Amino acid sequence: MAASAKCDAVLMIGFGGPTRADEVRPFLDNVLRGRPVPRERYEEVVHHYDLLGGASPYNDLTMRQAATLRAQLEKKNLRVPIAVGMRNWTPYIADSMRALADAGAQRVLGFIMAAHRNEASFERYQSNVNEARAALREAAPEVVYHEPWHDHPLFVGAMASRAREALSRLDPPDRSRARLIFTAHSIPIAMAQAGPYVEQLTQSARMVGSDLGIDTWQFAYQSRSGNPREPWLEPDIKDALRNLDSKIAVVVPIGFLCDHVEVLYDLDIEAAQVARDVGIRMERAPTVGDHPLFIEMMASIVATHVG
Repeated sequence: MAASAKCDAVLMIGFGGPTRADEVRPFLDNVLRGRPVPRERYEEVVHHYDLLGGASPYNDLTMRQAATLRAQLEKKNLRVPIAVGMRNWTPYIADSMRALADAGAQRVLGFIMAAHRNEASFERYQSNVNEARAALREAAPEVVYHEPWHDHPLFVGAMASRAREALSRLDPPDRSRARLIFTAHSIPIAMAQAGPYVEQLTQSARMVGSDLGIDTWQFAYQSRSGNPREPWLEPDIKDALRNLDSKIAVVVPIGFLCDHVEVLYDLDIEAAQVARDVGIRMERAPTVGDHPLFIEMMASIVATHVG
């Protein structure tokens, strides 16, 4: 199916998260199925959720993005069904695909909620969509996907705006001394070498830095999991903070689209504690979330496939 084919529905595709304390372990079982994760690491992650109230805001935040997108499209006189499908929790991709099919959708724009592509952030979601379509058989809508948007001016503008929010919390003399650190989810180096993930992250960071008028910045990674003997992308944000040549850091989670648990725990709790331990003032920029520029970017992409 050509990317230019007109669509009659949109499926926002995300990771998903538990919405109540009693959903945390079943959710983690879904995420970790088939992966040999040590039990102590499993319980450690459960504790992360406990510290944050026993749930993740991911689903609510993604639904808010969908609602804001729907309203933005209506301003453009575009009324198109927008469903949300999650990979690891309800509403599951398969259920949302079935609902769109039952509503008569023939061609669906699959909008994967990840700006930077690797096998885990893109191809696995496409595989889940393919499985859902196979289960629907002849009733399955066709699915097309958007072009990369990590370098879209509106995404860059939204991220720069969020970084300015963090910079604005510093006194003017401190802003010039602050070190800008972009972060994204670490992945195995072998996976990174097989796709454009690092290249796209670097391009996004460079463009945001340019928008801010900041030429000197650095990149760090967070939320590593998996076999400790397998090489993953580095440096970790905690090590970056320990080795920082300044006492002021502005951390910009450019690789995440909403403030879910991996941002709230890994940055606001864990990295923030390291910053305090080494005497660094750390300000964390919000993720793009439902920033008007980001929603406008989504709406413009949807419009090209629907209008």
